[in-house]
Amino acid sequence: MPEATQSGLSENAAGALAYVTIIPSILFLVMEPYNRSPFVKFHCWQNIFLCIGCIAVWLVAMVMVFIPFLGFVIDLILWLGIVVLWVICVVKASQGQKFVIPIIGPLAEKQANA
Repeated sequence: MPEATQSGLSENAAGALAYVTIIPSILFLVMEPYNRSPFVKFHCWQNIFLCIGCIAVWLVAMVMVFIPFLGFVIDLILWLGIVVLWVICVVKASQGQKFVIPIIGPLAEKQANA
């Protein structure tokens, strides 16, 4: 079981909170003692890369608007996929586990261990 930090926030809670927005991720990467925890750093970096992926999906969605029905269906599938990934990441982090998202997960591992 991860040790609670001085503030009383466990690594599991910090890892899950890292997914709330990009702001906690950045804060945890610079704040002691969270910036020393590979577990917290992994979830922070994975969230940052997931946010970058959301921007890419948003750009694709902007183009897909011009395709009448198919564009809407593809947009819906992409956004639902992101929401499902986000929920899985929050739940796994709160349980003290790592859910490695394909492509961005290994990048997050590299950054967390750097």
